Amino acid sequence: MIRVENLRKNFGEFRALDGVDMHVPKGSIYGLAGPNGAGKTTLLRHIMGIYRQDEGKVLVEGKLVYEQPDVKNRMIFISDDLFYFQQADTMEMKRFYKGIYPGFDEKLFEKLKEVFQNIDTKRRIRKLSKGMQKQVSFWLGLCCSPGILILDEPVDGLDPVMRRQIWNLLLSERKKRGMTVLVSSHNLRELEEVCDYVGIMHQGRIRMERSLQELQGTVSKIQTAFEQGVPVLPETFQVLHMSNLGRVYTMIVKGDSGKAREELEKLHPLFVDVLPLTLEEIFIYEMGGADYGIQEILL
Repeated sequence: MIRVENLRKNFGEFRALDGVDMHVPKGSIYGLAGPNGAGKTTLLRHIMGIYRQDEGKVLVEGKLVYEQPDVKNRMIFISDDLFYFQQADTMEMKRFYKGIYPGFDEKLFEKLKEVFQNIDTKRRIRKLSKGMQKQVSFWLGLCCSPGILILDEPVDGLDPVMRRQIWNLLLSERKKRGMTVLVSSHNLRELEEVCDYVGIMHQGRIRMERSLQELQGTVSKIQTAFEQGVPVLPETFQVLHMSNLGRVYTMIVKGDSGKAREELEKLHPLFVDVLPLTLEEIFIYEMGGADYGIQEILL
């Protein structure tokens, strides 16, 4: 569906994107994570065809996206930096969107009034709170019936109830229409709940791109205890981090958790427990390996 190949972009002497390769499967929800300044927003703007790349390709459904209106009219971009015309209210913006997107769904617009019932549709959008402006962007964006929805920090500024409603609405529309969703967010716990695939970006590159299931299977948290401290571990045992509380040791181990358990069992521990790692913890340790400066984490 979306394929990025060796994408490079410079702003003056600063290289924002440094050979990005990325693949977003059709109908999936793809979460893009990374520290501030990693290049996530710049990458999304290339995928939308807002920026022209210096090198590489951005393909949507096999077509180059830059200056291709027939490709762009199937995509909606909800940015963290919202824009509305100075004097426009929701109904005026609705007419504007309808004039650009031929698939605008009037029935869905009326149906979603129940979800966004607190929005005064006759009030200028710029006079609304940031959270309500974000709600208007989702309301109008989904009514354009996009095949691809691209989101940059999508639920920032929304209260917890509305955050949940927005995600439920996105999941419902994705299931109904096979919509592809690409979402960039710092909220890794929310990405973990909704995403099928995750890409971790750092210093202008995608450092890791896997299905969430595969990603969670590559790093594990293991708690174990021995009679007299931890014995010498096998050379194949890749410990990313280790801490202890008394005789109980907590290890973050790279590789298959089942094989790691087998290796530890050979050393006759008092017990071995394999615990699930959150996406947030995986991100911290992977970025620690990329010189991200992670010193310690409370486990």
